[in-house]
Amino acid sequence: MRGEVLHYDEAQGFGFITGADGNRYTFAREDLRRGAVVAKGASVEFLAASGKARDIFAIGAQAAAAAQAASAAPPKPTAASATPKPQHFGRLAEDGAVPDEGLWGYFWRGVTRNYINFAERARRKEFWGYCLYWSVSFLVIFGIGLFTDMDMGGFDADVSGMITVGLCGTFLLATVVPWLGLVVRRLHDLGLNGWLAIPCLVVICIFPLAVLILGLVPSQGHENQWGPVPAGVGA
Repeated sequence: MRGEVLHYDEAQGFGFITGADGNRYTFAREDLRRGAVVAKGASVEFLAASGKARDIFAIGAQAAAAAQAASAAPPKPTAASATPKPQHFGRLAEDGAVPDEGLWGYFWRGVTRNYINFAERARRKEFWGYCLYWSVSFLVIFGIGLFTDMDMGGFDADVSGMITVGLCGTFLLATVVPWLGLVVRRLHDLGLNGWLAIPCLVVICIFPLAVLILGLVPSQGHENQWGPVPAGVGA
């Protein structure tokens, strides 16, 4: 597929390409063909796979210009002076930047493909979409457990409410990791380090209204070290 380089950071070894199909693809230094040199605005050919560009090489006049610019560029910074690459734990989403999928789509993606995604960015709409449907799901599960316990006479037994406690406890445990990942990505969207998620969750547990801070602060309006501006921001 043919496309154009939107951004490439040589120091950190990652960038973005807009393909001829209108989609955005991420790539890393190792995805470049041996000897290939790319720069912003260069036309390239690449193989698209799951939101990533592979086997990339520059084409046409831009290839020569990019090679000339690279040869004239100053030496690469040493390890001591180079901008440190952000440290991510967990995995990146398999298909790159998160599209605007609607409130339900954000929640479903959060508990499936983004289950252990602690990288990238999450806009306010993604955060509130997950909060909304997580709350609805919890209430539905609580209602099912409560109805089952009442139907079985569980509240009259020595061990009362076991179905309700079991279902709700399982749901809470199953969604701890997606919640943590969502908070990390929301912090990235604000330009903050994801490790702040741990004290943030502690504060939210003590003062639940503190969640409004994460949910109301606008996204950074520019690309940062954790990725491009999420789709739909500022639209």
